[in-house]
Amino acid sequence: MKKNIIDTHIHIWDLQKGRYKWLDGDTSILNRTYKIEELLPEMARTPVAAGVLVQAANTLEDTELMLETARRHEEIIGIVGWLPLQEPKKTEALLQDRVLKEPYFKGVRHLIHNEQYPQWLLQPTVLESLGILAAYNIPFDVVGINEGHLRTAIRVGEKIPALRMVLDHLNQPPVKADEQFDTWGSLMKEISYNGNVYAKISGLGTASGNFRGWTADDITPCISYVLTEFGTSRCFCGGDWPVSTLAGSYSMHWERYIRVINNLLSEEEAEKVFFKNAAAFYNLSLAENKNNF
Repeated sequence: MKKNIIDTHIHIWDLQKGRYKWLDGDTSILNRTYKIEELLPEMARTPVAAGVLVQAANTLEDTELMLETARRHEEIIGIVGWLPLQEPKKTEALLQDRVLKEPYFKGVRHLIHNEQYPQWLLQPTVLESLGILAAYNIPFDVVGINEGHLRTAIRVGEKIPALRMVLDHLNQPPVKADEQFDTWGSLMKEISYNGNVYAKISGLGTASGNFRGWTADDITPCISYVLTEFGTSRCFCGGDWPVSTLAGSYSMHWERYIRVINNLLSEEEAEKVFFKNAAAFYNLSLAENKNNF
């Protein structure tokens, strides 16, 4: 089996080591500890060669947990951590004292979808911190779930054109068969004009709302749309484990993403989406992973 995919969206969390506020009161299968050791055997049975861990809490403890995991497992070649963006001086200090010395630290994210207002990123202090990230060429993951988040990301791009951003989970597209792209489609088209904004094809099983019945055909239209609007040089993929397990197994998600992308693209273009674009966006060192891409 050719292992030629970088999974750019894997989560881990340890409820014994930190609090994940979004899990408070959650009664689903997600409300327990998830460690990378649980995923690796299943990953080995897929074409995924390496992965990137993405923050699951707005804490430095969560970031340190990911860094510790990356140091112990060659399959993990980067992490997207958290920084206190509302405190630019602290963000700058952490970058200088710690982050820039961490070879696995590849990007930053904040759980903006859990904030009260979708315009959270437009606070002057946060914009200052995002400008600092841009100055150091550190990308930012935008975990948006509604049109307000997309409009905010568009404005951030206008204010800080050098900031590289990726839209996690395609900003929750309308996957259901009876829905049209409408506002999501027009806003995705608008933001795609910013050449520093990328699209992460991930989280589509849960976005469908049909956890048990979604199919590859259901997600094909939105994937085709972003490949057309952003181009095959600004899209890459993520599995969103373990959140994705709400809508099926890790292997099943990848089987469907692979099928859709291979049906839409040539082998050369698909390789960009499967690993080349992710490696470039997150500045990943593939040589550290023993699998062949």
